[in-house]
Amino acid sequence: MRIRATVAAVTGALALSALAVPAAHATGSSGTPYTLNVSFSNLKIAEAIKVGTTNKVSTTYTYTLTHGSDVDVTEPDFYSDAYLYRGSLDTPSGTLEGDDFATCEVATSTTATCTGTVDLYPGEGELKTTDAGSWSVAAEAFAFNGQNQDDPDMSKVGFKEQGGLATTALQRYSKLTANAGPEPVAKGRTLTTTGKLSRANWDDGLYHGYTNQPVKLQFKKAGTSTYTTVKTVYSDSSGNLKATATAQYDGYWRFSFAGTPTTPAVSATGDYVDVR
Repeated sequence: MRIRATVAAVTGALALSALAVPAAHATGSSGTPYTLNVSFSNLKIAEAIKVGTTNKVSTTYTYTLTHGSDVDVTEPDFYSDAYLYRGSLDTPSGTLEGDDFATCEVATSTTATCTGTVDLYPGEGELKTTDAGSWSVAAEAFAFNGQNQDDPDMSKVGFKEQGGLATTALQRYSKLTANAGPEPVAKGRTLTTTGKLSRANWDDGLYHGYTNQPVKLQFKKAGTSTYTTVKTVYSDSSGNLKATATAQYDGYWRFSFAGTPTTPAVSATGDYVDVR
């Protein structure tokens, strides 16, 4: 993807193949990178990444890179990063990465702390709606060891990747509205709250109703700070919501959605109703 395309442009003969080499290659094999003496641990990334339809979304990750005495992470031709993948590490069904490699800062004589970002561009067609859900996280590193990056001796280039370091959920950004009325309303009369639950569709770049989902109608009495649940209703075939309640006190009415693995939780802005 972006990093791999950059590497291909910079490294010439290394191209994409060096970033797809399994970690079990033997040292010095002609035309094949040797296994770099590094490992990865303590990878941290957001539990979920919420992505809309147009704006770039960047999520920071960190990890510890442990290396042998034969690896110098401060060399300008040493590179490392983390990326998301689905399926197996060797033959992933999809990968998502960042615009740049991670920055690795020396921590001890054998470890470095690396920080980078996964950068997503839904407005450029990078994502499909089927991409929502769980992704695994891998990290990789490679060193050119002073080789000419336009024409390297591949047997002198080190490479290592390691999967299963963490997981994250890629979620379709959600929206929720609420409009309560009539306003004002007489005490003891029926009050109706309408709204809509929708979420990003990465195939067409639009928001569509999220159907048949449980959504809570909640109320917060004026002068208090806590919403309480009045009832649960379900969104219809267009994502629309409608719930009725008896008006008793001045306060705020809203809908609240707990979320699903593919869609984040969201609460509507409370709509104030004056009860007379």
